[in-house]
Amino acid sequence: MSRARDLFDEVVVLVAVNSIKHPGSDEEKRAAAVRAVLPVEWTSVTVAAWSGLTTTYCRLREVGVFVRGVRNTTDLRAEYQLAAMNQSLGVATVFLPAQPELAAVSSTAVRTLGAWRAE
Repeated sequence: MSRARDLFDEVVVLVAVNSIKHPGSDEEKRAAAVRAVLPVEWTSVTVAAWSGLTTTYCRLREVGVFVRGVRNTTDLRAEYQLAAMNQSLGVATVFLPAQPELAAVSSTAVRTLGAWRAE
């Protein structure tokens, strides 16, 4: 996120619903958790929860660019397909490669670890 802050004057972290994934909590709770870990001095970063199409959110709030992280070529292929669709809907995508120490971390692994620790 700090790299996105270096590229853009304002950054919105959009916590959206993905019907394929099954998060442990709703998007509002996840957005609150993200807000809680952001440094207070990051005033140019906001966090929003959203349950519709991401491009709809962008159009309603005049956001012109998605920033997407990619860990590997598998991510890149999937993200490229989404980027092409989003571009056709008027929103460009910028890809940022994952930092090497985070390249092997997936949201599924984080959820699994969180569930394991909660037991």
